[in-house]
Amino acid sequence: MMLQNSSEEQWSEIITPKKSWFDLKIDELWRYRDLILLFVHRDFVSVYKQTILGPLWHVIQPLFTTLVFLVVFGRIAGLSTDGQPAFLFYMCGVTIWNYFASNLNKTSNTFVANQAVFGKVYFPRLTVPVATVITGLFSFAIQFVLFLIIYLVFYFRGTGLQPNLWLLAIPLFVLVMAILGLGLGIIISSLTTKYRDLTMLVSFGVQLFMYVSPVIYPLSSLGPKAQFYMQLNPVAPIIEGFKYAFFGKGVVSIGSVTYSLIVAILVCIIGITLFHRIEKTFMDTV
Repeated sequence: MMLQNSSEEQWSEIITPKKSWFDLKIDELWRYRDLILLFVHRDFVSVYKQTILGPLWHVIQPLFTTLVFLVVFGRIAGLSTDGQPAFLFYMCGVTIWNYFASNLNKTSNTFVANQAVFGKVYFPRLTVPVATVITGLFSFAIQFVLFLIIYLVFYFRGTGLQPNLWLLAIPLFVLVMAILGLGLGIIISSLTTKYRDLTMLVSFGVQLFMYVSPVIYPLSSLGPKAQFYMQLNPVAPIIEGFKYAFFGKGVVSIGSVTYSLIVAILVCIIGITLFHRIEKTFMDTV
């Protein structure tokens, strides 16, 4: 009887060693989709637990940032906004940038922040950063709706805004920012298991990265040579395209957006590959 029960027993999961660098087991993410949703719920709740304003912080933060940019870069520095209302121009850049920066900052701390969970039970470690990227969509959605409301106010006041067919590419812009933020974030998280001081540089590095991306200025304010080098930054065409969709002014092309998409995919593949190699030994170094 015992032999019969043993022969009928079926395993729901078989853990095997990875045989090559590209043995990534991406299909596990779909099989563990319920766990991803649980992590999304955990991340969402933990952000607002013991806070007074809760989700309103997603409204306050972009408004405050936009006002600071308006005073510092608009009034004091006098940077060009391509003839667009300064407040709306800065808020447009901040909205799409915040999603990328949030993904990068949060996923870059994946191993260190979740070492207690990772050391107790097996599950695909990649579910954690993927859940972080999905959680960030809630924040982006709130800020995007806020931007749309302010945009419509300016539009119906006759400020010369020119929305166009590039609006249809907004889901693609968000997807590229998600993939790129995830890829760069998990590359950094893989390195911080051994070099912990890198976590100190992430926030500072993200801030510097913003200044070499057209968040506070349009690409049209630069010379042709500077524009070429600026668009080597894969974030630049996405931010510029996002602005062009609403304002009808900017330097964007299908080729530059395609370049950003290809770079984002390559970075993400490299990140996932490195992430899976590190996860086997990170408990010994973290």
